[in-house]
Amino acid sequence: MKGVVVVGSINMDIVAVTNQYPAHGETIFGENMKLLSGGKGANQATTCAKLGKPVKLIGAVGDDAFGHEIERSLLQNNVNISSLKHVAEHPTGCAVITVDATAENTMLVIKGANEHLTRSDIDICFSTISDDYAVLLVQMEIPNEAVLQAMKRAKEKNMFIILDPAPAEGVTTEALTYANLITPNWQETKVLTGIDVNSKESACKAGVFFENHFGVENSIIKLGHKGALVYQNGETNFIEPIAVKAVDTVGAGDSFAGALACAIADGETIESAAEFASIVAAMKVTKMGAQDGVPRLAEVEHFCETNNINYYGKKQKLNQIYD
Repeated sequence: MKGVVVVGSINMDIVAVTNQYPAHGETIFGENMKLLSGGKGANQATTCAKLGKPVKLIGAVGDDAFGHEIERSLLQNNVNISSLKHVAEHPTGCAVITVDATAENTMLVIKGANEHLTRSDIDICFSTISDDYAVLLVQMEIPNEAVLQAMKRAKEKNMFIILDPAPAEGVTTEALTYANLITPNWQETKVLTGIDVNSKESACKAGVFFENHFGVENSIIKLGHKGALVYQNGETNFIEPIAVKAVDTVGAGDSFAGALACAIADGETIESAAEFASIVAAMKVTKMGAQDGVPRLAEVEHFCETNNINYYGKKQKLNQIYD
């Protein structure tokens, strides 16, 4: 079984649930507050692990209570954290998140130790990565030099490179050229292309833009509850949304990226992988927590059986039964 390497941020999420956001200078009462492990890198790695995939996380935490708790959580979910960097002089990254009655969120991130992952750290970690790892998944919540070095080292190993370009403001042209596949949502797509993505047609235009201006042949434009468009060398396929009652959208994109990486590592096509990722992301938003809300593989299988949804893993099982 081929594995996934995730290089990215690690945070403690301070999540406050409220019926409405306060106006500037206003004080209101919230519903509840939770401390939950988060950070795009940790969220994506946890998704891979919960789906049964071998996954190694490369990132940085502080030598503090938040860092120790996050490590405990990652180990509990079977994430390989042997390549984590411990930064004694800086705190673990932290995100202050508010979730409103519509399940949408706002986020204030303090980078902390994430800012201190270096190019040399990446080189040291990649020197221990075997050929059993087929996919690299990166985002932009760590220093750009670390992102680029990870992509360069992954390319040397002929790994499939997925770039989740979030936050989009930090994305460079060089990073885009190393990516085999990018997965922006509609907001990130607008930042990168200037195109206001609100339909299949505008998403297709964005895919063409990524290919013509950045040389990115494969992109998945995520449209939230409207679905996703898969663009591959001028060909497009639309992934229909799965209707669920959303409770918490924090980490939905991360669960999508992690599930996508798992399917790619299994040898699936980008379209098939995107279909699987949309299932996992839909299930995630029905529960609280960017990591706690991610379903395990058995839960995904049960959900698909109950709702008569096909995905590549289900097809493989049927083939094994009838072969």
